[in-house]
Amino acid sequence: MLTVDFSRFPLAPGDRVLDLGCGAGRHAFECYRRGAQVVALDQNGEEIREVAKWFAAMKEAGEAPAGASATAMEGDALALPFPDESFDVVIISEVMEHIPDDKGVLAEMVRVLRPGGRIAVTVPRYGPEKICWALSDAYHEVEGGHIRIYRGDELLGKMREAGLEPYGTHHAHGLHSPYWWLKCAFGVDNDKALPVKAYHKLLVWDIMKKPLATRLAEQALNPVIGKSFVAYATKPHLPEAPAAATEAADAPVPKARKAAGSTKPPATKSAATKAARPAAKKPAKAAAPSAKPASGAAK
Repeated sequence: MLTVDFSRFPLAPGDRVLDLGCGAGRHAFECYRRGAQVVALDQNGEEIREVAKWFAAMKEAGEAPAGASATAMEGDALALPFPDESFDVVIISEVMEHIPDDKGVLAEMVRVLRPGGRIAVTVPRYGPEKICWALSDAYHEVEGGHIRIYRGDELLGKMREAGLEPYGTHHAHGLHSPYWWLKCAFGVDNDKALPVKAYHKLLVWDIMKKPLATRLAEQALNPVIGKSFVAYATKPHLPEAPAAATEAADAPVPKARKAAGSTKPPATKSAATKAARPAAKKPAKAAAPSAKPASGAAK
């Protein structure tokens, strides 16, 4: 079950991809299948070991094309163990709502993303998430649980502050919001409640079979009650100085200008002559010192 829509977030074979906070690895696996060079990183060592096993199984089964690579590793999202501009693509899905220093995480992602690279961020959507919080404290008041609910414009604002340029958004998993409302209403840890069991069975069937009826239903529900908010952005290239300005800055300074201590270009002959003529014709009192320095004089 993917939250990132790869039709809106194109991935090319050979792209260097970081799946940050990869969890069980669903997006990392998809990137690997598409021929990327994937690093799946999470602070949960148990999940990382499972992801590594699945990477090995995918390689053995020939699910990844030639040239693709996949690594699973433990790491801290606030101190990524990679040099600047290491990746073409960064994905962080359903992670930022868990981390107190979300601005620090964004800064680290921007640091390791190359200029022109792309980033996908997904978080729980405000409306459906607010209902979950209202129905159950246990849903979010747990160790490592959700500590904030993002509004869409708030997340986009933080992405812009970090130096990213958002280019698209959408909502996903409209069928999943009612499931979590039922979970919160009957008890987050109570999987035996009949409505919860029945709805879970429906979701598993939908994920495995992908029937047209549920696909159409979810497309209709996503804009209304989609469980996740997804934002896509790019890291802009640094502006380049115009070639003419660069050449002028690198040109040697004439000796006469160096002696005068001026950084302004010397006056043309006609301009100098024009300035001299009125001075010769003015009466003596006009020749008194002026508060405004003459052109070309040291300031």
